[in-house]
Amino acid sequence: MWRNTTLGWGLGSILIHWLSALAVIGLFALGWWMTGLTYYDAWYNLGPWWHRSVGMLLLGVSLLRVLWRLFQPTPRAQGAPLEKLAAHVGHLLIYLLLFVVLISGYLISTAEGRGISVFGWFSVPALVSELPNQATLAGEVHWYSAWALVILSLGHALAAFKHLMIDRNEVMRRMLDPRLSRRSR
Repeated sequence: MWRNTTLGWGLGSILIHWLSALAVIGLFALGWWMTGLTYYDAWYNLGPWWHRSVGMLLLGVSLLRVLWRLFQPTPRAQGAPLEKLAAHVGHLLIYLLLFVVLISGYLISTAEGRGISVFGWFSVPALVSELPNQATLAGEVHWYSAWALVILSLGHALAAFKHLMIDRNEVMRRMLDPRLSRRSR
C-alpha cells in the first residue's frame, strides 16, 4: 500500500504530495502576511522563525520525495498526447520552482553566515553566505518564484479537478486513494 504502481500512487507518495501542498500554501500565506509586519508586531520574529523552520523541513521532504520518485514506478498518464506532455512539463516545473523557492529562502536566511534553527530541534548550517547582495537577490528570486509556484500549482489543481469532473477518469482519485494502485484491471 505504501509503494506506487503503474495503476496508482502509493500511500507514501500521497502523503508527501498533500503535506507538501499544505506546506506550500501555508508558507506562501505566511510569507505574504509577514511582508506587512512592523517591528512592533508580536509576530515580527516568530513569523519568520516558523517560515524558515517549515521551509527547511519542506526542503528535506522534497529531497526525499525526489529520491522516492526515482525508485518508484509512476502511474500511467491519462489523456490526449498533448495533455500528457503538458502534465509532464507542469510537474517538472513545479519541482523546479519548489527547489528554487526553497533554496532562495535558504540563501536569504543564511546571508549573514548564521545557520537556520529548525524549531530548535537542529540547525541547518550556512554553507553559502556573505555573497554580494545575497539576501536582496535571493529575496527577489524567492518572491517571484513563490508566486510562479502558487500560480502553477493552482493550474495543477484545476487540471486535477478537470480530470475528476469533466473527464471522469481516475487521475485525481489516484492521489487520494492508495487502494487504486492495487486494483486489477
